[in-house]
Amino acid sequence: MAEPEVLGFEHMGLDPRLLQAVTDLGWSRPTLIQEKAIPLALEGKDLLARARTGSGKTAAYAIPMLQLLLHRKATGPVVEQAVRGLVLVPTKELARQAQSMIQQLAAYCARDIRVANVSAADDSASQRAVLMEKPDVVVGTPSRILSHLQQDSLKLRDSLELLVMDEADLLFSFGFEEELKSLLCHLPRIYQAFLMSATFNEDVQTLKELVLHNPVTLKLQESQLPGPEQLQQFQVVCATEEDKFLLLCALLKLSLVRGKSLIFVNTLERSYRLRLFLEQLGIPTCVLNGELPVRSRCHIISQFNQGLYDCVIATDAEVLGAPLKGKRRGKGPKGDRASDPEAGVARGIDFHHVCAVLNFDLPPTPEAYIHRAGRTARANNPGTVLTFVLPTEQPHLGRIEELLGGETGAPALLPYQFRMEEIEGFRYRCRDAMRSVTKQAIREARLKEIKEELLRSEKLKTYFEDNPKDLQLLRHDLPLHPAVVKPHLGHVPDYLVPPALRGLVRPHRKRKKLCPSKKAKKVKAHNPLRSFRHRGEKHRSAAAPS
Repeated sequence: MAEPEVLGFEHMGLDPRLLQAVTDLGWSRPTLIQEKAIPLALEGKDLLARARTGSGKTAAYAIPMLQLLLHRKATGPVVEQAVRGLVLVPTKELARQAQSMIQQLAAYCARDIRVANVSAADDSASQRAVLMEKPDVVVGTPSRILSHLQQDSLKLRDSLELLVMDEADLLFSFGFEEELKSLLCHLPRIYQAFLMSATFNEDVQTLKELVLHNPVTLKLQESQLPGPEQLQQFQVVCATEEDKFLLLCALLKLSLVRGKSLIFVNTLERSYRLRLFLEQLGIPTCVLNGELPVRSRCHIISQFNQGLYDCVIATDAEVLGAPLKGKRRGKGPKGDRASDPEAGVARGIDFHHVCAVLNFDLPPTPEAYIHRAGRTARANNPGTVLTFVLPTEQPHLGRIEELLGGETGAPALLPYQFRMEEIEGFRYRCRDAMRSVTKQAIREARLKEIKEELLRSEKLKTYFEDNPKDLQLLRHDLPLHPAVVKPHLGHVPDYLVPPALRGLVRPHRKRKKLCPSKKAKKVKAHNPLRSFRHRGEKHRSAAAPS
């Protein structure tokens, strides 16, 4: 039986300028969510769409939004410039990402469509100036949008035509329930709305009743993660906590994990402990967390996407924990203070070309596993997920596999074929490195990084706006050095490499060869063993019988 023909972008009646932008982005055909959602949205339908992370949900609402705005300006009566599209997202990073995608799609109609992002709380004055010009589309978090509505710097009651709630299942769990209900009082009675979500939960159902009118529900029949031909998922059982550090050390030092990788832990303290541990072993990494200023977080993601460094340690404990209804988060696990409540890592952030996701800590929920794994194997790229599991965590891992296996019940996480006994030689080095990672060292590292990022963000903000190239020179994976780093730990001698892996380890750089004359001089001047040997021969000849 022949497969049904996919509806292409060129068959959707889109503006030629949008088609050109789509071509420039390299999209030859729409994804499943785009193919189903765009025609319905262009018909004026309200949409409730569920699709997995990385499936193209942003373009699925951005393309029809731009098409409807362009069509109105080209065919409708001339009306006053006003804000007609509103995009609500749970985090500042997602707001920047959504703004960037909409601007890329509107590249050939930038004079007709203007997009503004008002998610940054420390930029209110400039945001008010931008809103006075009445951009066509405004992107922001519910709290920032409500703040501008209450200050009358943003008015939507007489102009709004399109409302989008992206990552709708997170809006309530981020504590935006009261803001959303207050915000809806400032909107007109009639508008078209899109709810885009990776999961359908009670929060999404509540939002559906609040904002949608006779919606079309798109619950795509696709797995929540790519198939095994694209995404390989493994588990490795570690007998102790120390074995997890030992295994990660071996994977990175022996180049068994290649390309860009994300390492997930469950708390912010763990992320800095892991970074300092890897720093002792000569492995540069950086930590992405909500305590850093938003510009720093976005800069880290940008540099990672550009390939300036290969390893990022991220925490999603404050993002994917139990939903907190109607209030901000207070303190996270183990006393980690909730940082920026509008900062997210695991959900929706567009990390480019991630080859591997390493779950150093087991995800707190099955949904958290899905969203972590969704950072790799995006679009048509392959990816790998490796999850470290302690014996006591096996029941929780079983719940994750049950969700992933679905009706088939087939094991989703295959055993990682790795012999721990072959890397025992690394254990003493790991213990040596761990001795330097004390609680005081972790506190000093966190404080040092936050201070440096705040100085960069505040004092150099204007300078970097005028000199964007200098911003690219800043690196976030530089050593923190709260303790003495022992250089010998970063070197992997040949005797530590298992025989089966010696062909995979990068060869050490050989010493520069000297010419014969220089070599002779060097030996004569700097070889004390040679002079000692001559002295010994002299003593032996003197003591020998005649």
